[in-house]
Amino acid sequence: MSKPALVIMAAGMGSRYGGLKQIDPVDQEGHIIIDYSLYDAKRAGFEKVVFIIKEENREVFEEAIGNRISESMEVVYAYQDLNDLPEGFKVPEGRSKPWGTAHAVMSVRKLIDGPFAVINADDYYGKEAFSMIYQYLLNHEDDNKYRYVMIGYQLKNTVTENGTVARGVCEVNEKGELVSVTERTKIAKRENGIAFTEDDGETWMEIAPDTAVSMNMWGFSESILKEIENRFGAFLNKGITENPLKCEYYLPAVVSELLNEDKATVKVLETKDKWYGVTYKEDKPVVEAALCRMRMQGLYPEKF
Repeated sequence: MSKPALVIMAAGMGSRYGGLKQIDPVDQEGHIIIDYSLYDAKRAGFEKVVFIIKEENREVFEEAIGNRISESMEVVYAYQDLNDLPEGFKVPEGRSKPWGTAHAVMSVRKLIDGPFAVINADDYYGKEAFSMIYQYLLNHEDDNKYRYVMIGYQLKNTVTENGTVARGVCEVNEKGELVSVTERTKIAKRENGIAFTEDDGETWMEIAPDTAVSMNMWGFSESILKEIENRFGAFLNKGITENPLKCEYYLPAVVSELLNEDKATVKVLETKDKWYGVTYKEDKPVVEAALCRMRMQGLYPEKF
């Protein structure tokens, strides 16, 4: 079996890097969040990284990130292309929005020949998460079912003081396997804990702080790529009819279909590490302070 690769969804990063949160420095040395993820991934064992980007951003991406990383890891690029559609389909007139996370991952189908982990470019996941997902992928293979994995974070470790967040709330069975992921688009810290609303704040329902949530850190065998590709046409038939300009093909939706069909299991490996991301501009100082503390504790060197 091939060693696990790391796939990073970065197609949302545009060509004008200066104002984008993904490449905004988060420490005095000029590191961005993705630098921390790559450092953690490399020490976990990952040797190959596939960046999913827009083809027109290749040169500027290499200058900002890729050339630096290629000194320590094998770097490959996949392009998320709006026109990458099954035969018989075309982009609806007026559509510029990408087709979503499943479509992004589908773009690596000719570059991956073994297990791989998937993360977002602009999220901090923590050292433990990369180690756990790498070891799982290294030691598990598909058998009578696809054997996938997901890193689950405690909800309390992923919310912000600065507004609402969207999270995939996970139901996990007694075997530690994923049963379902329910998207809650407005979760917030409240006076008495954490709650979510489905009616723009008119009513709130409490949710346990230690509830497992998905932060888009998945581990797959290459089987997921064929499943995504095979199901894309059915998604388009429905999506283009109902919402041609904004429908999105989501990775968790494909996983959910496979779970419902009993074709796959997803082991949920729960971490108590804190997730960090810049959802709001007010979050940035919190991220900077947290990473500064980690460097002072010796978790990261000053230069890497």
